[in-house]
Amino acid sequence: MILVINCGSSSVKFAVIAHETGEQHLTGLAEKLGSADALITFKSATGKSSLPLVPNNHESAINAVITELKVANLFDHITAVGHRVVHGGAFFHESSLITADVLDKIRACETLAPLHNPANVLGITVSQQHLPQLKHVAVFDTAFHHDMPEHAHLYALPRALSREHQVRRYGFHGTSHRFVAAKAAELISKPQSELNLISAHLGNGASVTAIKGGISVDTSMGFTPLEGLIMGTRSGDVDAGLLPYLGQVLNLDNTGVTDLLNKKSGLLGISDLSNDCRELEQAAADGHVGAKLALEMFCYRLAKYIASYLVPLGHLDALIFTGGIGENSSFIRAQVLKQLSFLSFTLNESANQSCVRGQAGNISTGTAAWVINTDEEWLIAQDTAQLTS
Repeated sequence: MILVINCGSSSVKFAVIAHETGEQHLTGLAEKLGSADALITFKSATGKSSLPLVPNNHESAINAVITELKVANLFDHITAVGHRVVHGGAFFHESSLITADVLDKIRACETLAPLHNPANVLGITVSQQHLPQLKHVAVFDTAFHHDMPEHAHLYALPRALSREHQVRRYGFHGTSHRFVAAKAAELISKPQSELNLISAHLGNGASVTAIKGGISVDTSMGFTPLEGLIMGTRSGDVDAGLLPYLGQVLNLDNTGVTDLLNKKSGLLGISDLSNDCRELEQAAADGHVGAKLALEMFCYRLAKYIASYLVPLGHLDALIFTGGIGENSSFIRAQVLKQLSFLSFTLNESANQSCVRGQAGNISTGTAAWVINTDEEWLIAQDTAQLTS
């Protein structure tokens, strides 16, 4: 069995997975790390339990995971550990066994993902202390997009910036996009090499990827996860000239402007209510003007991105909705497909309403639009088993 560790900026998600089947023997989430409300929750076939974390940090969370593995008699059955790493920079285009050199390169990417890579490194080092006899593997969010063509991944900036400072569009959510693309090929009964797909991973973070023959050829996130779609608290695309203006009129330094764009914008900023799509849908139905506008902007921006990816693909075999919103919001899916009717999407209302809470399916009677449940942990487990067997 593979232990999968996913350290976020204020959370630790983990799972013990049989890599051959995807069966999860134990899962859990430590959340609100750094706050007095920090707690960790465990789920297994025998039930669910939670306990507070003291101290309230990542190391304490992983210590609690190891203790629970021993209590559940799983510790001795772990054969390898897979770690999600957000940013692999220009170094990594595939998953990698973690060596001292690999860990140094992950650290070197911390300036590119200051909220995530330090937490990823901490998760790796603490896990290695507990499980030094096992091999550890890093699976990178950016790796799937590494081979995008230059005309897609470069910014129109002096080329020296990409050569000397690794300034380029990296893309994220690669593990999810890669997983659902492979799943779509199974459902369509065609090899990935023959398919042109657009994958929309929609959650608090959201991105769209054009996938041609199993390869990412363009994606909406860029140098950081801020670029692209409107997200829960992230602005997505804005005019770069707006940044110094905001700093001036709001008396903010670079950190303040970055905080505004990453944590106070998006659905939350537009609605002035919430970053949670479920709350916004209910509020919009009740007449909340801000919630209605936020959802309208979210769907419009998403539809525009999807349509634009017909340029690198030429034709489209299927659109994929995944992620928490993509898998569960029949409202968002319906609004997007209606705006894309010119691409021969015809919404199947019944199928769309049925595809919630883990139910996958094709919701269009024209060009295929699949709802597919992502499983990044299983893919991480598969990569880990392959590299350690």
